[in-house]
Amino acid sequence: MHGKEATGGGTEWSRWEAVFGPKNRKTYAVRLAMQGGFALFLIYLGVRFAHFVHALEQGAVPLPPRPAGAEAFLPISGLMGTLDWLYQGVLNPIHPAATVLFLLFTAMAFLLRKAFCAWICPIGFLAEVLARLGRRLFGRNFLLPGWLDLPLRGLKYLLLGFFVSVIARMSAEVLHGFIEAPYNRVSDVKMYYFFAHLSSTAGVVLLVLALASVLVQGFWCRYLCPYGAWLGLFSLVSPVRIQRDSTACIDCGLCDQACMARLPISRRRRIVSAECTGCLDCVATCPVSTSLRVAGGRWRLRAPVFALLVLGLFAVVYGAARWSGHWEGGTTDAEYLELYPVIDQLEHIRG
Repeated sequence: MHGKEATGGGTEWSRWEAVFGPKNRKTYAVRLAMQGGFALFLIYLGVRFAHFVHALEQGAVPLPPRPAGAEAFLPISGLMGTLDWLYQGVLNPIHPAATVLFLLFTAMAFLLRKAFCAWICPIGFLAEVLARLGRRLFGRNFLLPGWLDLPLRGLKYLLLGFFVSVIARMSAEVLHGFIEAPYNRVSDVKMYYFFAHLSSTAGVVLLVLALASVLVQGFWCRYLCPYGAWLGLFSLVSPVRIQRDSTACIDCGLCDQACMARLPISRRRRIVSAECTGCLDCVATCPVSTSLRVAGGRWRLRAPVFALLVLGLFAVVYGAARWSGHWEGGTTDAEYLELYPVIDQLEHIRG
């Protein structure tokens, strides 16, 4: 790593407030507040799911309500459910919320770029918190040299290709059988135990990723997240773009410093990259109001409007899924209680 500053120094808040005033600072704060709100809500869902698992351990009847939103942590199940839906013509009742959320965030990537990553994802929020910690400790975040950065960015696409190829090679019958199998029915509980009872290996890996995220902003998101890679591919055809008016630009370079994806915004008319998350930080830091904008066609989308579109799309899809009965999982309390005693013996179906 070299010492080039990636996203400003440890005083970016005071710099923005002094130079650009409170309006642009509020633009930045809108996104962080929304992302933080989703993170708090997921913590709430996690507490409720822990209560469900604790009751399952005790064999309590009836079990407390299981929060289906916890399936947001099952994106592979969401991908499988989507493909099974195409094969079977109906949405499988095993972890349907995972499929609904997977399709929602994919649609969001097409309509609003990778807005999930910058406006919703709790991992993205944690990554930004860790990056801010790095700027407080070292005065900056660091960049990997280009010869290393470029191939590392390809890792997330390799991981995505691995998961997609494995699932795509499964026949319709094998895929459907896996979704219906006991292992997948309790995969939400197994996912909970992975985090609740971390192995030493997993703990070391997570610690290394956290330390790397302190030094390099968004280390996981930039190099290793296959979900972000999937969404980035769909964002390439999004009608929404960061657009730059070169005649109004004063070449201050602040947009380049603010960009969490380190894109050369000051040297482009439009940003088409799969790395762009639509965070609007570049727009927030631009001192010329007419130079940078995020727009879809003729429509200019300011941060509050962009946030409302993200929230609105989320609310509409969530409401439609609940109204149509495609949100709550179909595994009964009796099935959970029957499978729990042998949960450690359940294995993947091998096609």
